[in-house]
Amino acid sequence: MSNRFSGKVALVTGSSNGIGRGTAILFAQEGAKVTITGRNTQRLEETKQEILKAGIPEDHVLAIATDLATEEGQDELINKTIKKFGRLDILVNNAGAAFNDEKGQPTFLYYAMSKAALDQYTRSAAIDLIQHGVRVNSVSPGAVVTGFGEAMGMPSGMHEKYEHFMETHKECIPYGAIGKPIDIAHIIAFLADRKLSSYIIGQTIVADGGSSLVMGMQAHDMMDILKS
Repeated sequence: MSNRFSGKVALVTGSSNGIGRGTAILFAQEGAKVTITGRNTQRLEETKQEILKAGIPEDHVLAIATDLATEEGQDELINKTIKKFGRLDILVNNAGAAFNDEKGQPTFLYYAMSKAALDQYTRSAAIDLIQHGVRVNSVSPGAVVTGFGEAMGMPSGMHEKYEHFMETHKECIPYGAIGKPIDIAHIIAFLADRKLSSYIIGQTIVADGGSSLVMGMQAHDMMDILKS
C-alpha cells in the first residue's frame, strides 16, 4: 500500500461494519491515522483488530463507541479526535440507520426522498464550505455486501438468496455481482485524495454496478425473493 495519506487524520463514522470498516482499514493502510466509531463495541473492536493486523501502530487508531444521533456523541467524536491527533483532515459521514415499520412499501418512497435530500445537501454544503478550503462530495452506492440486512433483522440465509438473485440476473445489475465494501472504500479514498480529485466539488458519485441504468429490478421481484 502507498502512504498517500501519511500525516492526515481521517474520521470514519459507522466504521464498525461494512463500508465504514472497509474505508477505515484502507485509510489506515495508506498512512492515515484514523478514528473509528459505532455503537456496537464488539464490532468496533473487530474493526480495530483488523487494522492492527494490517501492521498499523496502535497509536494510529482511536476507537470511540458513541451515539451519533446525539449532539453529545457528535461533539465527543470531534473533541477526542482533535485531542489525540491534533487535527482532522478527512471526515467520512458513513453512518446509517434503518427504521422498520409494521408494513413496508415496495417503492420505498420516504427512503428515496431521504437519499435525494442527501444529494442536494452535498451540493449546498459544498458551495458553503469550499470558501474555507473544504471539499464536500458524496458516494451513492448500489447493492453492497454488508451486515446492514442482518442489523435490520433479515433472517439468516435471506441475504444469500438476494446475492444469488442479483448475480444471476444481469438485467438487474450489469456488473453481474453485488459490490464489496472495498469497492466503495476505494472511491471514498479517491475523493479524499486532493492530488487526484481536487477539481471535484459538490458531486455525487454513483457506484452501483450499472443497476441504475436498467429497470430489471422491479419491486415485486424483490418481494418474491425475500418471501421464497
